[in-house]
Amino acid sequence: MMTGNKGEWSEVYVFLKLLADGRLNAADANLNAIPNVYYPIIKIIRQEQHCSREYQLNGNIKIVDGSNGKEILNIPIEQFVIRSQQLFHELRIAVGRSFGFADIEEFLQSIDINSLTALRTDKADIKVVVHDLNTGLQPQLGFSIKSMLGGNSTLFNPGNTTNFIYEIIGDGELNIDEINSITATPKIANRIYAIRNNGFKLNFTGIQSTTLQLNLQLIDSDLPQILAELLLLKYSTPGLALLAPTLDQLTINNPLNFDLSQGHPFYEYKIKNFLTDSALGMTPGRMWTGQYDATGGIIIVKENGELVCYHIYNRNEFQNYLLNNTRLEQASTSRYNFGDLYVQGEKIFLKLNLQVRFN
Repeated sequence: MMTGNKGEWSEVYVFLKLLADGRLNAADANLNAIPNVYYPIIKIIRQEQHCSREYQLNGNIKIVDGSNGKEILNIPIEQFVIRSQQLFHELRIAVGRSFGFADIEEFLQSIDINSLTALRTDKADIKVVVHDLNTGLQPQLGFSIKSMLGGNSTLFNPGNTTNFIYEIIGDGELNIDEINSITATPKIANRIYAIRNNGFKLNFTGIQSTTLQLNLQLIDSDLPQILAELLLLKYSTPGLALLAPTLDQLTINNPLNFDLSQGHPFYEYKIKNFLTDSALGMTPGRMWTGQYDATGGIIIVKENGELVCYHIYNRNEFQNYLLNNTRLEQASTSRYNFGDLYVQGEKIFLKLNLQVRFN
């Protein structure tokens, strides 16, 4: 039986809903559909382990073998309308971490779908051919899917590779065991306060992963330092997690001493580019070349079942959405080995972890 969580089933829902609606609406920065801005769906291309299928909209839904172009099935659109509505209803009331829906699975198998998620090697969850009203072309676009029906999705995943390393600098001796024994919540903020209260400061020295450091430098040479300062601000300030206000405070502090006299948004511009590249292909553990995997953008499944997208053509709305709807999240300190002072050579260091999650 096909089983999965709400995020995985949401990918199926998007597939059914797009074929049912025949269009994908563009969204503004507040997740509202922009009137008269949409992308007509020509077909959806789905690759599974042993086959490739095209689901073409042409009055009905024509299912074509992607390897030879032969028609396999012809299904009334009404079936996709009914099944998408049914799946949305089931997802709203579903509880637990993993579940299945027998009726939906039976329908999926009848249209040659045998797994919840399509086979992929990049960040694109669904491949769609649209009619581009701006150019008149019919490009194949890859979209990442984020669902509001389940838990909040992660935009930038944590790992040991996303640890930022700070050297503890100051005069005198620092009692490492005493600092590491601080466990009162918020633990890391209290440890940073104790470090500073003893006359020491934290100086960013690098990222645990050379690959991630180079990826960030490719986006912007200042980005590793900016993210390091952003993290330090977040971890040292209890209650500060939403990205937009954290970034506002960083701009006020201006730790990189940019010339802000004419109002240039140095920090915001660079962080928006980081969020965009993270959403469309950049990952911590893989060399980033700047080539987007999700060439269309992001499809959002709203709580009411409506689908909207942020297309890279609507870059301003897309970036504003990312900035205003994400937060800096603290991952597990034990799992990713950060938050404790440690000695390397004759120097003392502290690691802080970067994770970005949708609100």
